[in-house]
Amino acid sequence: MSVKNKWELLARTFLEEQGLKFIKANYRRRFGEIDLIMRDDHTLVFVEVKYRSSNAYGGTLEQVTFDKQRKIRLTAMAYLQSTYSLESIVRFDVIGITPKGLGYSYKWVKGAFE
Repeated sequence: MSVKNKWELLARTFLEEQGLKFIKANYRRRFGEIDLIMRDDHTLVFVEVKYRSSNAYGGTLEQVTFDKQRKIRLTAMAYLQSTYSLESIVRFDVIGITPKGLGYSYKWVKGAFE
């Protein structure tokens, strides 16, 4: 398992514990990738996962630049079109993971960018 996949698996487990349902991981298109696609009741959630060993040089949200947001939106549109999804409610979340003691701390921002 790659390090990137480790953080995505941790995020997926955390989100499932919060009641979200897993749909897909690492959905890729030529213009971008979505780390996790989940369902929160009737909402389709596109999740960007970020890991930071510390917050000394900025938090996880600062890592999701305007350009990264644009790529995620384009990839989400491609997913919706490829699945013929009639989802009327979508959300873009960011989950940040940082070490805390022997475990990890999670910062989940729902609707981080719309």
